[in-house]
Amino acid sequence: MPEQSVIYSQRSNHQPNYSELVRFLLQPFLDAPNSLSLDCEMLNGQSKVWIRLAFEEADKGRAFGRGGRNIQAVRTVIEAAGKAVGQSVHLDIYGSNAGAAERDSSETDSDSKPAPRISPPRPSSAPKPAIKSRPQFP
Repeated sequence: MPEQSVIYSQRSNHQPNYSELVRFLLQPFLDAPNSLSLDCEMLNGQSKVWIRLAFEEADKGRAFGRGGRNIQAVRTVIEAAGKAVGQSVHLDIYGSNAGAAERDSSETDSDSKPAPRISPPRPSSAPKPAIKSRPQFP
């Protein structure tokens, strides 16, 4: 029986369709999957990829997941797809408030004031009650 040799290339010349990949991963979490909008931009001769997405505010909790697990999993998958073809992939998430794209991070607009910091309660300076000792037996 003749031997068949199969050659696998380490890197593929095909570029992943990041928009469809992100759509495939995120749409199951969204109540309004048609509200998902994506923008994919290639920079530096296609070595860097920026993916920007926005969805309805009501879907934010489900899309991010507990502690951001869902969105972190999406980031991990697209970063792995990018590494396979030698690209650096970044994901930015924007909120949608009345049709305006607003960056969903700790950055604030120059017109708006940052949210006030809430510090933890300070311990009171009142004296602590005396601890009653147990009677000791000889």
